[in-house]
Amino acid sequence: MKKVMITGASGFIGRHTLPLLKKKGYEVYAISSQRGSGSVDGVHWIQWDLLGNGSINELLLQCRPTHLLHFAWEATPGKFWRSIDNLKWLKSSIDLIEAFALQGGQRAVFAGTCAEYDWSGVHFQENTTRCIPQNLYGSSKLALSLIVDPLAKQMGFSQAWGRIFYLYGPHESPQRFVSSVIGGLLQRKKIPCSHGGQIRDFLHVQDVADAFVALLDSTIEGTLNIASGVGVALREIISHITNQLGGEDLIEFGALAAPKNDPPVLVATTDRLKSELGWVPYFTLEEGLKDAISWWKG
Repeated sequence: MKKVMITGASGFIGRHTLPLLKKKGYEVYAISSQRGSGSVDGVHWIQWDLLGNGSINELLLQCRPTHLLHFAWEATPGKFWRSIDNLKWLKSSIDLIEAFALQGGQRAVFAGTCAEYDWSGVHFQENTTRCIPQNLYGSSKLALSLIVDPLAKQMGFSQAWGRIFYLYGPHESPQRFVSSVIGGLLQRKKIPCSHGGQIRDFLHVQDVADAFVALLDSTIEGTLNIASGVGVALREIISHITNQLGGEDLIEFGALAAPKNDPPVLVATTDRLKSELGWVPYFTLEEGLKDAISWWKG
């Protein structure tokens, strides 16, 4: 039987993969530093701090996974880009993949980031766009990807690397862009924004989770962008939300300065995702935002 160990299982993306993995017939071992939820029947929860002092080998012996889906990383809004914990996660992830390979693991899939790319471009393609990270988060993720690829070839397991762009949806941190706008409008608070002209590539978190599970269950190797492939201005995202919640007068465009070196456009090419994996999103942007709003309303 296929046995998958998923790290960050209670996180924003990880929690959405659990029922999908069960549906595909995996025996699921969900790893989280917090006490796991029992909402998905048949999932084996293991409370484990991957940055703690526990032996990674001991964890692998508990699970003996054939497959690995690695999401756990520093993701605190406003902190993760420059956090020194990125280096701790890099070291822990190297230990994890080494232990997985040595105990006979067959396939591993990792969560990368669009921050690995050189942001001076416009459209970002896996095998042609240069990788020149501008922060410690992107650099640490890229470093892990450069280790995983030759290690997989040397140790005889298959691997894939999913570069995530922008995402939103249920269980998102209230400090992130989409959730902060929804939350502000629901509370009828003023929402200071930048100019809002930045073009970004958004994908509903349920679609992100579905794409990763499809990738894990495939034989595709190397890097794939996990994205919609469609660019949308932040102003347009806000417009979709205010169309459903009202409160246009609460949006204060230009009240905040755009971040330094903020790229005007970040949009993925998704040829590998669509043609090789045969995967397309379930949610349109409007439907996805409606789902997110419904969740925040409770």
